[in-house]
Amino acid sequence: MTAHKIENIRNFSIVAHIDHGKSTLADRLIQETGTLAAREMVEQVLDSMDIERERGITIKAQTVRLNYKAKDGKDYVLNLMDTPGHVDFAYEVSRSLKACEGSLLVVDASQGVEAQTLANVYQAIDAGHEIVPVLNKIDLPAAEPDRIKEQIEEVIGLDASDAVLISAKTGLGIPDVLEAIVTRLPPPSGDEKAPLKALLVDSWYDAYLGVVVLVRIFDGTLKKGQKIKMMATDAHYEVDKIGVFRPKMQDVAALGPGEVGFITAQIKQVADTRVGDTITDDKKPTAEPLPGFKPAQPVVFCGLFPVDAADFEDLRAAIGKLRLNDASFSYEMETSAALGFGFRCGFLGLLHLEIIQERLQREFDLDLIATAPSVIYKITLTNGDEIELHNPADMPDVVKIEEIKEPWIRATILTPDEFLGSVLKLCQDRRGVQVDLNYVGKRAMAVYDLPLNEVVFDFYDRLKSISKGYASFDYQLTDYRAGDLVKMSILVNAEPVDALSMLVHRSRAEGRGRQMCEKLKELIPPHMFQVPIQAALGGKIIARETVRAFRKDVTAKCYGGDVTRKRKLLEKQKEGKKKMRQFGRVEIPQEAFIAALKMEE
Repeated sequence: MTAHKIENIRNFSIVAHIDHGKSTLADRLIQETGTLAAREMVEQVLDSMDIERERGITIKAQTVRLNYKAKDGKDYVLNLMDTPGHVDFAYEVSRSLKACEGSLLVVDASQGVEAQTLANVYQAIDAGHEIVPVLNKIDLPAAEPDRIKEQIEEVIGLDASDAVLISAKTGLGIPDVLEAIVTRLPPPSGDEKAPLKALLVDSWYDAYLGVVVLVRIFDGTLKKGQKIKMMATDAHYEVDKIGVFRPKMQDVAALGPGEVGFITAQIKQVADTRVGDTITDDKKPTAEPLPGFKPAQPVVFCGLFPVDAADFEDLRAAIGKLRLNDASFSYEMETSAALGFGFRCGFLGLLHLEIIQERLQREFDLDLIATAPSVIYKITLTNGDEIELHNPADMPDVVKIEEIKEPWIRATILTPDEFLGSVLKLCQDRRGVQVDLNYVGKRAMAVYDLPLNEVVFDFYDRLKSISKGYASFDYQLTDYRAGDLVKMSILVNAEPVDALSMLVHRSRAEGRGRQMCEKLKELIPPHMFQVPIQAALGGKIIARETVRAFRKDVTAKCYGGDVTRKRKLLEKQKEGKKKMRQFGRVEIPQEAFIAALKMEE
């Protein structure tokens, strides 16, 4: 028997926009229920990675079990899932929500509803959750709880009249949150007698235990020593260790319906444990697997190369290790004439790319160059075949191409009224198509269809800078549409540099090419001969800059006499330079690549 009655269990997650105080609220709940001793408490106790702490964002969803004695005298077990708020990590959110029955919706009482608040709350509603609105930061002088309550009702359509008012920082109102969880969220349902049916929520690699698997039990019981089967991969294991997180691991004998915990079973690779898989008993399996999650689709691709070619093996090992803990990150080998051997990696978005790059540099001490991010294009060839293009350098010959399709997204942007003009202009400049524009309280909500190609570059940074940081942005992929796309190559000394080639829309090719040439002109040091830098579409040069040559004064020893002697020496020098240019190699320093790839408008 499990020690906990199913009606005394509550599984809930906290959803919110970035910086509205999810992790701080989680800290207070852990503290209030006495789960950790006071001396073990640190700020953001569930954000365990260095990067999470420095940037103040949650990347991996974490779980913790809290014991709570309610006002009605019963003992409850609360399983809390702390989820990321960032759009790049939406898949982490979706799978945490599948393991819960209810959500706390945290909204900043001064900022109000933001774009990601909407996206995350709709995911929770889709997952069939009961939702309790919580207004945080009511101790701030700028807090307007009444206005924000109206806004929640207006925008999301949730009744917020009995929203819980708290300040997670000072601990005000935390007991009310615990009571609301117990009284307003439903208990899980499940049948203890039925065959085991458990959802694999997450998995990560631990150096001592092997793969640790986070599970949510729906039916049946999971015991130590039990033989289990993963339904998607059809792999069989024996359970070694079962436990729960109180943030530290604590062993238990069994997990029953409605409970969330972890198991280890001598699994060697995280790749063997598919997130969203159903775990069942080997002897008497359950008939139907649980509906899994959509696998995370990489959206942005970029090449990662070691600065020093000798580090390639280290990079391979490091990427392999990161892949163990992040199932949404994919990679394959690639080579480039300019950069040597490296990997073409797929990410969920630019923040994801940045985090992975930073983790590689930090945890594995590698120096990396990343090529310009690109998206997946679908190319229809004249013979009717359809291929996917991940790297602009691999683009087939233009005469063989029927049409090129690029991915489009539907973006929702919330911005204060005074920045609306610049935000709309930014979207227009990026070939956006306006779908909808209306007002949410004092803020404008613009919905645009945009080509992803234009967004991955620096759209988010530009949006933040023109709106002084107030605009928020959320998107999902919608479809592929045909576009007039051309491959722009950059030639240095008449040789193409594959790492800098990119697919651009014909209307923007010239501007982009000109920027790239100007940028490279500043970055490539002068040689003994002139170095032309050109941007080309096929055989047509659309922009050019020239890096001037060093000039040695060969006429210094010529004093007086006939001018033809000077001319003869200069002609000789010119011949030499011509020859040098023919055989000379242009050294493009690594910094030039990195700076050229960080192109600003």
